[in-house]
Amino acid sequence: GIDLASVKGSGTNGRIIKADIDAAKPGDTPAPAASAASSATAAPATAAAAPAAAPAAQDFGIPHEVIKLSGMRKTIARRLTESKQQVPHIYLTVDIQLDKLLKLRAELNAGLESRKVKLSVNDLLIKALGVALMQVPECNVQFAGDQMLQFKRADISVAVSIPGGLITPIITQADGKGVAAISTAMKDLAARAKDGKLKPEEYQGGTASLSNMGMFGIKQFEAVINPPQAMIMAIGAGEKRPYIVDDAVQIATVMSATGSFDHRAIDGADGARLMQVFKELIENPMGLLA
Repeated sequence: GIDLASVKGSGTNGRIIKADIDAAKPGDTPAPAASAASSATAAPATAAAAPAAAPAAQDFGIPHEVIKLSGMRKTIARRLTESKQQVPHIYLTVDIQLDKLLKLRAELNAGLESRKVKLSVNDLLIKALGVALMQVPECNVQFAGDQMLQFKRADISVAVSIPGGLITPIITQADGKGVAAISTAMKDLAARAKDGKLKPEEYQGGTASLSNMGMFGIKQFEAVINPPQAMIMAIGAGEKRPYIVDDAVQIATVMSATGSFDHRAIDGADGARLMQVFKELIENPMGLLA
């Protein structure tokens, strides 16, 4: 019986928390506007938290079905709108030869068969991004107004499509985990994500994200940064392409990877170094096992 529009949030960026609901009463009128003296400090947080006005529906007389947005879809819409409005994105793309990685994966899977572990290419890419972030710590950061956080480990949020939306379970300390451990953890997290059984700490946080749409045949795309993170790696499909190998044109398995970086925190040169290291690790994948 409480009108949320009448509740003044006391959480981060004006979010409504449990204590605000407990203190509210049904029928309360909206909280009065902030005084002129306090508006200077209140305005930035309020502006950051205010969702963009929803566009009016226009059916143009076309037969249609009205689908009510789920809470997850509303959250996705709000967060990604805020990201594109508030975060200056810079995009950097590299083409990466996959043949050595695919060969190593096959060899590892043969050795892991008795343990019933089967590595995916994505498991190895998670490891590569974790290691790359440790080698280029300038990209393992979070922008926080007049300061930045530089993280000492790489926790990789991995985009997983679930009914009604998208969720990003986290592989913690991806830089230090073995590839078999990453594979086992990822399968468990993805299965529980699709069943709606993840704990908040298993999908909230992370220092960077990885989104792979290669399984849908997408060649290349630019992902939206997942705030408050400062970068996300978008992975396209591995496909046979003409490619220069040892100064000669050959057919190789190549994928395109695009890093999206928060330009407030990460300079183009640092983002380029991360993409370079990521490419080198995948093209010389024995470094992932060290």
